[in-house]
Amino acid sequence: MSLVVTDFRDQIGWITMDHDVKRNALSFEMLCNLIDALDEMLMRKARVVILRANKGTKVWSAGFNIEELPRDGSDPLAYDNPLQKVIRSIIDFPAPVIAMAEGSIWGGACNIAFVCDMVIGTPRTSLAITPAKIGVPYNTSGILQFIDIIGSHTAKEMFFTADPIPAEKALTLGILNHVVPPEELEAFTIRMAEKILENSPLSIRVIKQQLNILGNALPLSPQTFEHIDMLRRVAGNSKDYLEGLNAFFEKRKPEFKGE
Repeated sequence: MSLVVTDFRDQIGWITMDHDVKRNALSFEMLCNLIDALDEMLMRKARVVILRANKGTKVWSAGFNIEELPRDGSDPLAYDNPLQKVIRSIIDFPAPVIAMAEGSIWGGACNIAFVCDMVIGTPRTSLAITPAKIGVPYNTSGILQFIDIIGSHTAKEMFFTADPIPAEKALTLGILNHVVPPEELEAFTIRMAEKILENSPLSIRVIKQQLNILGNALPLSPQTFEHIDMLRRVAGNSKDYLEGLNAFFEKRKPEFKGE
């Protein structure tokens, strides 16, 4: 049974995360379902894709499923990880992808929302980046995406404190494009999609590619990239990483020692 529901009407593709019992945690199964859903919308030639959770949800997504994080020191967010594949699928999708973000967004789900072309939320929408809560390193491409959207200082605050950013602040920072009442969210998002449909799909596809290329045009040498990757392995192979996972499963506060 798929954890994602798809629908296609009037050239708009709808992808709904449908695993409320686990707060739409990004399990391997959920992520693979999202990849399949995006492939389906590509095949159907959707001119807009709307990524959402079920109506009325308090949590859009709880982020990466901690139960599936590796415990052997291997990279938790390697290039071939399904989360990275979902992120690349959204970035490379030839039409706009809109996150219809009702509820809170946690951890790796923030990365998914950030790479969507637009994010429309409600006053209940909040975003929190939480790897430091459990001692998990974060992948370099994700950090670059956060910096590109919210700037270094805000990214540091989000990573260092793991505190949620409320909707009003997220709107000011440009994380959210619009904040609307929950009862108006779907209709507002549809109107946004319909405005896009009035314009040239070829022009939009080319401009999206241009924006992505220019956004990635950062001077980063291979040596620098390798150094950053090495820093990730320091955290991924640490005792703190295992302590964070153990504390989560034992439902206690972690005792980090910086080792």
